This record gives sequence, structure tokens and C-alpha cells, in this order.
Amino acid sequence: MTAPGAAEGPAATPGTDAGAAPPAVDGPLIVVMNAASGARDAASVRDRIAQRLTQAGRTHEIELVTKRGTIGRVAADAVRRAVARRGVVVAVGGDGTLNAVAQAALAAGCAFGVLPQGTFNYFGRTHAISQEVDEALDVLLAGRPQPVQVGRIADAHRERVFLVNASLGLYPQLLEDRETYKARFGRRRWVALWSALVTLMREHRQLALRIAWCAGPGEASAPAGAERLLRTPTLFVGNNRLQLEQLGIAQAEALAQGRLVALALKPVGTRAMLGLLLRGALGRLGEAEEVLAVALTGMTVRHAARYGPRRVKVATDGEVAWMQAPLHFGVAPKPLWLIKAAPDAEGARG
Repeated sequence: MTAPGAAEGPAATPGTDAGAAPPAVDGPLIVVMNAASGARDAASVRDRIAQRLTQAGRTHEIELVTKRGTIGRVAADAVRRAVARRGVVVAVGGDGTLNAVAQAALAAGCAFGVLPQGTFNYFGRTHAISQEVDEALDVLLAGRPQPVQVGRIADAHRERVFLVNASLGLYPQLLEDRETYKARFGRRRWVALWSALVTLMREHRQLALRIAWCAGPGEASAPAGAERLLRTPTLFVGNNRLQLEQLGIAQAEALAQGRLVALALKPVGTRAMLGLLLRGALGRLGEAEEVLAVALTGMTVRHAARYGPRRVKVATDGEVAWMQAPLHFGVAPKPLWLIKAAPDAEGARG
């Protein structure tokens, strides 16, 4: 169901400015590899990467992250070294790893490459980058930096970026439960789907939110200064066309126009929640009356209560953290320079 609204809002400047000059990429490849991502053997993947890059004559360094909680620091140091030497920082891992390295690369304007190793690989698949190491290395070695839109969420103290999605409420809980199940049963798709089913079977707390959004041309926006009261088990903001299309969200095409897509569920019981899960699996979630969907350029989210706790659990690309309301969603003002094949080459592979 499409969101109702009032006056049309102004469009924000997309973070994919075609006129911006891409960074130089004639330096080394600084590879950040998360040894905990994916089900593959980290040592063999690292050795294959080193072998291929050596054969190609590309100077490179590989940083293997083995301790939890250190990926941000390692990524920031890798980006600093890549920028100083006109190189490329490369993330090897799942969506969370790609997010951590992208955050540092975006801030510094550093070229960014990916060798995806995660469960669903939405970011890589969107940009025609395979989970197969050799195929992804082909793109890394032959590709050029191209601007890619990044979403961002900010509070008064910090800012986080997201390549695929950001969310509040039920979805962060689902992600935390999924990691618990993966730790016990392995990083497989059936484990992720089973953990989601178990999470949805439980009773869910409803978020009470005040939301104001700017939708951009062709969409209804909240009037300037107006807020909409919303009760929902989860608020989801998507920045990945492939994921949204797989769910059956018609607004997915708005991402190409420099916007994000927000989804919220009306308060529903467990039975209806399972029905929505089935609709999503069949690619028909957008048809459900219980789903509110809107394409937007910006959105501010507050707790409905004027007083009380302001902390909110937020997930960005599968990584969960606490932030302080109000939260401000939007498109990052500058692009991420992703190493990818030219559009005609992507079409030839597809």
C-alpha cells in the first residue's frame, strides 16, 4: 500500500553526482578481510586472492581481521594507507564487513572494491559482483571506480551509512537472533530463514513513532513541519533495488532517482505476520494492505512520547547498534566510488 500524504516535497541532491571526479586508482590494493564472514575457509580464500593479485602484477596488502569489534579500526587504517598511495581499499566478507569498510572509504573519498562472502550478497549482486572469488577478482582487476548511492542514518552524536538497508524494531531483533542461530548451526541460507520464522512466532513490541518525510517529485510528502503518528513492529529503509524487487515493492525503481524506500507494517498478530513473511517470499509483500511503503529523499523519526528513553536499537546492513532519537535518514551527499564493470560489460555478463 502506498503512503498517503499532502504537498509534494523538494528533491534532495543524490549522492551519485555524475560530475564528480573519481579518485585515482593506480596505487596498491589494500585488502581488509573478515575471517569470520561466510562459511568458506579464510586461509584458502586469502591465499587465492594473493595468488591472483600477484599473477596480475598488482601490488597489494592483505589485512586479516580475526578479533570481533576491530573491523572499524582496521578499515580506517586501511583507507588512510590507500588514500596516501592513490590505491583502492577492498572489503572481503559479508554485508557487515562491506558496510564497515565502505563507511571509512566514503568519508575519505577512497575507491572501494568488494569480494563478497556473505549469505545473500545483495550489494554485490546488484552491481554484478559475484560471490565466487575468481569472478569477483576479475571485476576488481578490470573495473573502474563508478559512483554508487549510499544511505545514511544520523543522530546528534554519530552517523552510520548503509549500502543495503537500515531498520528499527523487529528487524534488528531478527538479525540478532539470526546471528545466534548461525553461531550454532552455520552460515547457511536455511539457517537464516528458520531463525526468521522462530523470531516472527514470538510476540512483538510495537514502536510508537512520530515520522516526517520528504518524498521528492511525484510522491506525496508530509507537509513542512508536520509529523505522522505511527505504530509499527518495524521500520525498514531500503537502499538496494534487488532486495526490494524480490519483496515485490513497486517503489524500488525510485532508488535510481536518488531516493530511499521506507517500509512499515501496521500492528498485526503472529498469524498475519507469518502471512506477510510468505508474501515476501513470493515477491508480493507490496500488495499487502498491512504494509506502508513510500519513496523518500529524507525522513526524521522520533519517539511518540515527548519524554522518556531516547535510545533506539538500529540495524545497518546487518550490524546492530544503539542510537539516540531523533534519527535522520537520507542519501549521503557524496557517492561511494565502487570498483565495478562498465554498464555495457555488466549487461554482457547478465
